[in-house]
Amino acid sequence: MPPKVRITKEMVEDASFEIIRANGHENLNARTIAEYLKCSTQPVLYSFKTVDEIREAAYRIADEYHTAFIMPKEDDGNPMLALGLNYVRFGYEEKNLFRFLFQTDQFGGMDVATLMDNPGLSEIMEIMAKGMNCDIREAREMFFTFFCAAHGLASLLANNSVEYDADQSKKMLISIFDGMIASGKGR
Repeated sequence: MPPKVRITKEMVEDASFEIIRANGHENLNARTIAEYLKCSTQPVLYSFKTVDEIREAAYRIADEYHTAFIMPKEDDGNPMLALGLNYVRFGYEEKNLFRFLFQTDQFGGMDVATLMDNPGLSEIMEIMAKGMNCDIREAREMFFTFFCAAHGLASLLANNSVEYDADQSKKMLISIFDGMIASGKGR
């Protein structure tokens, strides 16, 4: 009878996510995972051929976490504003994950066009179009403009280039949103 596996693939993936979250992706290696799990490096690499495969798994977990973090709640009056504010807050609160997801191109491979075609955004686009009395194309144009501004602010926060001020962030994003509306819905 083979010995019982004490360190599972899921444990390695979860540990990798937590290491990246706490210490940054550049500190992820078999040794740091083994230290986190209190084992040798052999069980860490049992289910994975390389540490890069472990990073890919951690990227998927981080992406799911990010998506859940930024999605507007049902009672948010302006889903695009809520999404933008959550995105900015993610850049501030989860600096290491933000940099791993959006400032390394080793694993993400997602450009803005891919993001815009993400089926998960279709519901937000429909809500935006209905709430602003415009078509989906106009909603997508506004979202793209708004996303660029929110991403820039989140990037500055994730890299400690500006101080986080929730009220100021909200005012800034509202100004951008109102400006888009005033200029003819992002055209």
